[in-house]
Amino acid sequence: MADRYVFADEAGNFDFSRGPGASRYFTLTTVTMDDCGVGDELLSLRRDLGWKGLHLDRVPHASDDSLAVRREILALLARTPFRIDTTVLEKRKAQPHLQSRAALYQMAWYLHFKFVAPKLVTAQDRLFVVAASIGTKATRGQFYNAVQRVVQQVAPCRKYRVAFWPAESDPCLQIADYCTWASQRAWELDDPSYLDQLQGKLRTNCDIWSTGRRSYY
Repeated sequence: MADRYVFADEAGNFDFSRGPGASRYFTLTTVTMDDCGVGDELLSLRRDLGWKGLHLDRVPHASDDSLAVRREILALLARTPFRIDTTVLEKRKAQPHLQSRAALYQMAWYLHFKFVAPKLVTAQDRLFVVAASIGTKATRGQFYNAVQRVVQQVAPCRKYRVAFWPAESDPCLQIADYCTWASQRAWELDDPSYLDQLQGKLRTNCDIWSTGRRSYY
């Protein structure tokens, strides 16, 4: 029996239009590890950065961090063991019944995890899935329930737990944020330069609706 820890984050918005600010893709990325030691290393790196004068007045967040901080964090992630899986959904190919926050979020989790989960655990293993919380207080329960239902439906193991935590509460969620951000830039901005630094860990990275020809907006 083995323990597997999965930390997840998402990128892209729920604006189903081609207007300014609407993302083309909704991206779901998970990082999987046998233990959470890399999170401890990230905390240690933050202290080291402070000694170097690179002070972070909040937890690491890839889209806001300076280039110098990103460089240090990506170097740490590149040399530590964990697995990255990314699934992207081109939102304009989402059928009308999927064009809502809860529906697209649950579909993304289902399409991602039904493929990834059997590669992570066996029936004898234990699985701990932590998703970065999103939404308002009123909607967070919907998102949590979506992850819970998907894990219950597709995970091959009998022992699992699901949590929905703020990204600032666990450094491993901040690692998921970095990996999601790198994947999003590759798909949304055609800039794979950051993701290339993590290629040795990237196991899946696919547009799940790439063969679809119909756009709904």
